[in-house]
Amino acid sequence: MKIGFLGAGAMGGAILSGAVEAGVFEAKDVYVADFSQAIKDKYAAIGCNICEENKDLGQCDIVVFALKPQYAEAAIRSLGNALDGKAVISIMAGLKAQAVRDMVEGDIRLLRLMPNTPALVNAGAFALDAGTDLTAEEKAFAEELFGALGHFEWMPEHLIDTATGLSGAGPAYVYMFIEALADGGVLEGLPRQTALKLAAQTVFGAAKMVLETGQHPDALKDMVCSPGGNTIVGVKTLEEHGFRGACIDTVSKATIRARELGQK
Repeated sequence: MKIGFLGAGAMGGAILSGAVEAGVFEAKDVYVADFSQAIKDKYAAIGCNICEENKDLGQCDIVVFALKPQYAEAAIRSLGNALDGKAVISIMAGLKAQAVRDMVEGDIRLLRLMPNTPALVNAGAFALDAGTDLTAEEKAFAEELFGALGHFEWMPEHLIDTATGLSGAGPAYVYMFIEALADGGVLEGLPRQTALKLAAQTVFGAAKMVLETGQHPDALKDMVCSPGGNTIVGVKTLEEHGFRGACIDTVSKATIRARELGQK
């Protein structure tokens, strides 16, 4: 199967490189179209095929649209009808499936999804549109691809905006939490780098506990909260500052904004 990438910047490149490293496909079967010479040189160096023109992606079986939304229409229009009858995977934030179809000349089979930046370290979270019209073989390939790069969930397209507000934007919230935890450690005397490493490892370990034990986060929290101990005092302090309410409201407002962006 030949795989094309229309755009291979940070997110597209993360998917391409991660999939090659994981053995989902080989570099010799990858075709890259990008305006950046540095990006083209980077992927030529690992054995990918570099397209002279965007329409050269027409020789691929599946093409990944990994463009910034504001550049999408011009780049996609330049393909002409090269993708007629082909499969397309769109990772372009905010662009609904029908909007993508309307940019393509000809008929395509389309999977829309929302990735997040931890895909850069093969720990991504991917929300996949269950309304896709990919063939069974193409869907199986998508599951293999995104399963190799992290975790995926199928959902109706109207919920992808919610996933955008949660997992798409979520890494930014977590980075703020890690920084804040580290600041607390620094306030109480820890060196900055020590505090950052402890905070990041703590978040990583706690997330791994949720994923691997299958226990509810509340039960895992109770395991740490000894009666009258320091942890329950910390939990009480978070509650006094509206921690959970702030998180819920943050995801809700980010979701609303994602919906607004999708209507532009």
